[in-house]
Amino acid sequence: MSPSSNGDSPLSAGTMTGAASANVVRQFPLPNRDFTIEIPSPQLAASSNGVHSLKSPTSLKSARTPSFSREGILGSAQKARNLSQSSENRPEHVSNGHQTVHSDEGSINPLKRRNTDAAVDYPRRRATIACEVCRSRKSRCDGTKPKCKLCTELGAECVYREPGIKLDAGDKLILERLSRIESLLQMNMVGSNAMGLGHGHNSPNMSNGTGLSGDNLLSQLQNPDGFVSVIPSGGLGTWSANAGSMSTMPKVHTNAALHLLQWPMIRDLVSRPYDPQILLQLEMAREPLHSLTKTPCVDLSNTNAYIEAYFDRVNIWYACVNPYTWRSHYRIALSNGFREGPESCIVLLVLALGQASLRGSISSIVPHEDPPGLQYFTAAWSLLPGMMTSNSVLAAQCHLLAAAYLFYLVRPLEAWNLLCTTSTKLQLLLMSPNRVPPEQRELSERIYWNALLFESDLLAELDLPHSGVVAFEENVGLPCGFEGDENEAVGRDDLWYFLAEISLRRLLNRVSQLIYSKDSMASTTSLEPVVAELDFQLTQWYENLPVNLQFPSTRAPLPDPVQTVLRLRFYACRTIIYRPYILAVLDNEQAVLDPTVRDCCTKCLDASIRQLEHILAHHAGHMPYLWQGALSIVSQTLLVMGATMSPSLNSILCSLVPRREMIDQIINEVVMEIERYSVLSPSLSLSAEIIKEAEVRRRTFLSS
Repeated sequence: MSPSSNGDSPLSAGTMTGAASANVVRQFPLPNRDFTIEIPSPQLAASSNGVHSLKSPTSLKSARTPSFSREGILGSAQKARNLSQSSENRPEHVSNGHQTVHSDEGSINPLKRRNTDAAVDYPRRRATIACEVCRSRKSRCDGTKPKCKLCTELGAECVYREPGIKLDAGDKLILERLSRIESLLQMNMVGSNAMGLGHGHNSPNMSNGTGLSGDNLLSQLQNPDGFVSVIPSGGLGTWSANAGSMSTMPKVHTNAALHLLQWPMIRDLVSRPYDPQILLQLEMAREPLHSLTKTPCVDLSNTNAYIEAYFDRVNIWYACVNPYTWRSHYRIALSNGFREGPESCIVLLVLALGQASLRGSISSIVPHEDPPGLQYFTAAWSLLPGMMTSNSVLAAQCHLLAAAYLFYLVRPLEAWNLLCTTSTKLQLLLMSPNRVPPEQRELSERIYWNALLFESDLLAELDLPHSGVVAFEENVGLPCGFEGDENEAVGRDDLWYFLAEISLRRLLNRVSQLIYSKDSMASTTSLEPVVAELDFQLTQWYENLPVNLQFPSTRAPLPDPVQTVLRLRFYACRTIIYRPYILAVLDNEQAVLDPTVRDCCTKCLDASIRQLEHILAHHAGHMPYLWQGALSIVSQTLLVMGATMSPSLNSILCSLVPRREMIDQIINEVVMEIERYSVLSPSLSLSAEIIKEAEVRRRTFLSS
């Protein structure tokens, strides 16, 4: 039984319970164009006592297809939609949702042939499956194969879908849910003038739990001036990003941490206005790593410990190194003296990340001391120019791992430069599936999703060009597991966290699209159904996590670093979903008199406090997320500071903690923690100065 079923769920009573999932097979939802990963019965089976047992998704690899197809991971929501569409060909008359049965068909249609003499009444033949052309024209299909009559007459290609699946109770609940979501968005979001969006002719496609997909939605959402409110991400790539994706970061948005400094009350906490671009300008002016110009000197005496540490502590975050082929890579690198070839570069970067993971958070490293793993990274850096001109999957992997180490060093802009190279190589490879060797397809998919996750994190805080790699989402499958000899494996191939992060990052992007993109901010009334739906999707994300990843609702620190990171990411997402309601109250104190506004403010502030109350818990994710996490902490702290200056919001805050003094204590601990990060990055140094000044001015305001 999952924590959510016995009262341990972190979801508040105000959120939807996701009852629809109670009657369906446990799924791992991924908001990737309405797809989910269904865990087949061998992987998720109920024992006699009702407890579910889970296996790693690596067991799914036997079902992989030799292409980039998404078959095998089609979710129940997509199936339900297919079934809904196929039902258009049913002959029954439907009126107001109820079937109308005519006892005497001859009285309704006197021209209908009646066979009264035959002993057997042969039913009218009809096609059980309609082809795509007949579906689109809403014509009756005769089901003839290989071509139906209509396609033959039109000279069109006749394509049949796979046979539908009989609707069960769970499917019907999903269909009902989809219908409700479509109605909500069509009436309250798409048609809302306050959202700055026009009205399209077709309702957006929806998904179960985590999805607003809508392949053509954004192309229809234009304001009266014909300006598309969400600018498609073109950027460095030759191929522009898919403007129809609701799960990519918008080019213009107000979700970044420093945008809160423009809010009422919060802007009074700083002595001067800050350009939201200041963080990017500081990182651009940053001095490069001087050690990279030195002659690399590598100590190979402790490599086994670093390799073991990588596969135990690091690969869980990125899942981009194959434990089955590692020994082969290492032998090739060793034969080359670690001085040439992609294998040498990969091995050196794994050693760098492995050594770094053994020292804990980089924030605890003494200033001016070389960070752990730097000698291996310097040696790998000397090999990267050779990888720059190579367009292989392994060359892309080298750049991705190098970017991961730069994120560890809290050098986001240098990491972005390497990600751009990774993106370019991926786009060249993915233009034709035949360019990727079959044995490297799984690896290429993992590199792709890592690049997309990294880029989304950066675009959430910095105004950077979009690489264009998102345009290939439709061509790239989701990871299913590396194949190889278990006896050759040097570690586990655990995919659950990686899949969960893909799902949650896409939901975070969707929040930015619907709430924080240019011209999308609306009145609280217009925003209400959108916020409710996004929170429902977040609820579904949590409830469909594998049991071993589901974090409890307890407020105490968790021993499992993966659960800790997922819990922090969960509450970060919930905070930004409900954050517009805090702005509404800061702008007009009377807004809190609306019970809905007050409830949403409570959810937002509760999520913020849960992120900040154990500030050292963030160290669990410092390997992949220190910079991103620090800016998230800063934004939630500014939010709480502003709330303490509003009488109504302050009363809500005090109701969320045992003692009023705890709010001041939490803020003080955050200020000290961010101060420790200030030596790692100029953008974090400025962030530390901002919240330090803000706390001084807040206390002055409250005391007066």
